Amino acid sequence: MFNPLGSSKVERYNTAYRTGTATQTAEYDEGLRAYMLKVYNYMASGVLLTGIVALVLYKSPALLGIFYNLVDVGGGRVGIAGMTGLGWIATFSPFAFILVMNMGINKLSAGALQGIFWAFATCFGISLTTVLFRYTGESVASTFFITAATFGALSLYGYTTKKSLSGMGTFLIMGLFGIIIASIVNIFIGSGMLAFVINVAGVLVFAGLTAYDTQRIKESYYMMATGSALAKGAIMGAVSLYLDFVNLFMFLLSFLGNRE
Repeated sequence: MFNPLGSSKVERYNTAYRTGTATQTAEYDEGLRAYMLKVYNYMASGVLLTGIVALVLYKSPALLGIFYNLVDVGGGRVGIAGMTGLGWIATFSPFAFILVMNMGINKLSAGALQGIFWAFATCFGISLTTVLFRYTGESVASTFFITAATFGALSLYGYTTKKSLSGMGTFLIMGLFGIIIASIVNIFIGSGMLAFVINVAGVLVFAGLTAYDTQRIKESYYMMATGSALAKGAIMGAVSLYLDFVNLFMFLLSFLGNRE
């Protein structure tokens, strides 16, 4: 079974060493750093895969036409006018993948969980292709780097702070549900002011979740003392941070992006 820390290091990095002798504590800290690095590697690879999929579809009308209805906008360019059946499936399948991973984490192997994560990131890339049609490439690139810098700072804060962020969790989740409900309502009323409020709230909520999730993932390492649990935990942690990053990027893009 896949072990992100290497099979020879599972016992050495036993999380029971969190408190004990100086040597045991040092080994715990070393294992924690290796575990968090694995989480970040998965998360970054997922974001990279999503970006590659979106860019490939944007550059290839033949592939894009599988998921979207295309229209000629002149100058040899195409635009998007709705989704095909496969497009709708790709758009909503990430929700199904998350449910499968969360509900089946105890039954699925680490390899299966990893495969679902790559499929999840791929489908997200298909649905995010529309971003490249709505905004200029320069603004998408600049917003991505701003998001990366913001995410990095917030995640570092969540990792290093001694202050417990657990109290933020309930508030942030309530805020997230509020954003979802408001977004659904705004589909029908089309309020520009409400859209602005949603975008501001989205940036704040996912900024907070980035720090909160990082600390939660760090602390969860203490509860996992086997290779299997560590492998699965790294993947699920990557999913949380991936969603924080992508959503933070989308809400920042609503402010910083220049529309085509």
